[in-house]
Parts: sequence; structure tokens; C-alpha cells
Amino acid sequence: MYTEKEIKAPNGITTLVVLFIAQIASIGLIFTIGRAGGLIAVATILIAILIFICWFGFFMVNPNEGRVLQLFGKYVGTVKEEGLRWANPFYTKFAVSLRVRNFESGQLKVNDKNGNPIEIAAVVVWQVVDTAEAIFEVDNLKAFVSVQSEAAVRNLATRYMYDNHEEEISLRSHPKEISEELRQEVQDRLNKAGVRVIESRISHLAYAPEIASAMLRRQQAMAIIAARKTIVEGAVGMVGMALEQLSKGGIVELDNERKAAMVSNLLVVLCSDEAARPVVNAGSLY
Repeated sequence: MYTEKEIKAPNGITTLVVLFIAQIASIGLIFTIGRAGGLIAVATILIAILIFICWFGFFMVNPNEGRVLQLFGKYVGTVKEEGLRWANPFYTKFAVSLRVRNFESGQLKVNDKNGNPIEIAAVVVWQVVDTAEAIFEVDNLKAFVSVQSEAAVRNLATRYMYDNHEEEISLRSHPKEISEELRQEVQDRLNKAGVRVIESRISHLAYAPEIASAMLRRQQAMAIIAARKTIVEGAVGMVGMALEQLSKGGIVELDNERKAAMVSNLLVVLCSDEAARPVVNAGSLY
């Protein structure tokens, strides 16, 4: 397993000036000494050729970019200092972007925890933090991020329900928790590629078209039931409190039959969808 090793490369501007002067001097020596022949002339020509080869060692490092250097297949290190740099001309240099990138998966059709087919998509914001792993541990970094992110989205969708009116976490009702778990799952899959996942969240979530209408009715029914349950619990508590206050204050004494009638009337008023319209007995004319 490869781990990033950052190295320093000489400043390209300084090296450029030195090579330029050395190249001019070597050419001058060739014309001066070359006429005499002999080993000195041969050495001078070889030095000129060597200086010419050194010109191929220049490379550019852009902001938020790293250059991975290899010498005959062996990893040498990574240069991250921006600007014109120089290194051994026999080094192979690979550019790796360190900028923040994002990936949006297509709409995937999966089954949630209850087996209902849903459509889900996610956005993953990621960044390379280890250039050596990004180059040597995976064959195609972008394809690897794409496939692993979609696999993580599928796996997450199968572990949770689309929606739930109880306290249990669901895809629709707990976006913050789901986003954090999705980010962690994608991160676990991309660790080997030297990638840090900055953010990951669901961008599309819906029932599959073939069951959308049926599940919408079911969802509405579940919402009504949950709302009614809350209303009934509150109404029962209010009725109990009313009876307790009436009895405690000695305002009125009610037998069981009158208590039952009062409870029935209060529940009808409190649980009704519309405002109550009481009928007041104003007495008899006869």
C-alpha cells in the first residue's frame, strides 16, 4: 500500500537561468575546443547533450494540484508547491487535482426496508487528500468514486424505510441523520483511494411510479391515523382534567350517568373536525 510522500522540487525559474547560461557556455566551448579534437572536445559535446536533456525536467504545478513523480516505475514522491518546478528529466510526472469535486448519482431504483420500490439519488462532495493512493491504489479514480458512491446509496436505502410516523429513523423524516450516515458509508468505501468525503446528501427521493399513487394514499392514511391518535390522547387528558377540576372545586356533583354523558359530549367537541355548534336550551314557553 502506497502512502503520499511530499518532496520539494527546485524552483524552476532559478534552474531555467542556470541551464540557459550553462547551455550557452557549452555551445561556446564546442566551437572553441571542438576544432582541436581529442577527448576534451568529446567531453564538451557530452556535457552539452546532458544540459540539453535537463531541459526536459521542467514541469508546472497549478494551484490545488499535485504532481506524482516516478522513476522507472518506482514512486519517488509528490510535489505540491505551485509554480514552475524542475526535477530529474527521467521522472514520469502525473498531475492529480486536489480541488473539491462533486458527483451526482443517477436515479437508482431500490427497495427500502419494507420492500417498497423507491427512486433515490445522492450528491457526494469529495476531495483527494493522498495522491499516491489515488494514483496507485485504484485504476480509474473517477469511475471508482462513481461506482462506490452508488453502491453506498443502494446499501443505505435498503436499511431504512421511506417514511415512518414513529420515532424510528427513515429516509424522508430524518435527512440530517441519513446524510451523515451516507457520508460515513461512502467515506469507508473510498478510504483506500486517498479520498476525503466532505459532504453527502440525498438529492432525490420518491416512490417508484408504479406504486406512487397507492403509497401516497397509504401515506395520507398513516398521517391521518397519527394525527387522530394525538388528538384523542389530548382530548382524553383534557376531559380527565375537566372532571377532576369540577370534582375538586365542588362546583357540581355528577353521577356516573351524567359523567358518561359529559365525557361523550366533550370528546365529540374536542375530536371534531369542525367547530362545535351547541344547542342551548332556553327553557319552555309553556
